[in-house]
Amino acid sequence: MLCDHCKERDAVVHLTRIVDNAVTQLHLCEKCAAEKGVETTIALPQHPLGEILQAVQQQASPTAAADAAVCAFCGATARDFRATGRLGCAHCYDSMESSLRELLRRLHGSSKHVGRRYDAPRPETLAEVDVRTELRDKLQRAVDAEQFELAAELRDKLRVME
Repeated sequence: MLCDHCKERDAVVHLTRIVDNAVTQLHLCEKCAAEKGVETTIALPQHPLGEILQAVQQQASPTAAADAAVCAFCGATARDFRATGRLGCAHCYDSMESSLRELLRRLHGSSKHVGRRYDAPRPETLAEVDVRTELRDKLQRAVDAEQFELAAELRDKLRVME
């Protein structure tokens, strides 16, 4: 059966539409289906990072050591990473460290971060936030249980903390 749209290629996607109890069938080839926005399992979309990685790979001569990198935990390879732009697991970073450092150096000019620094919150601040959250939860439960004296005490403690 030929494609209903281009009338050139074989139809591989068959759509059935029901509008106001009227059934219409549309037979499309893979290319026409993709143009109309119908996803097929035949052509999976490529991740844009994969294209960037392949372009960088073509600029540099691939070494056997970089291609031989395999994650011992999940079995992902450096070649898989270059094709998909995704690592298999957290252990891949350790297994493919040298090739990832080289990739970062080529993409960003350095393998070290030189931008803004992330400052993690101090442990005292986190503990204080946890205490306030717990007090708010207790306050809500006290109000729900109509224990208004306890709720007033918890409210006052929260006000002092804030």
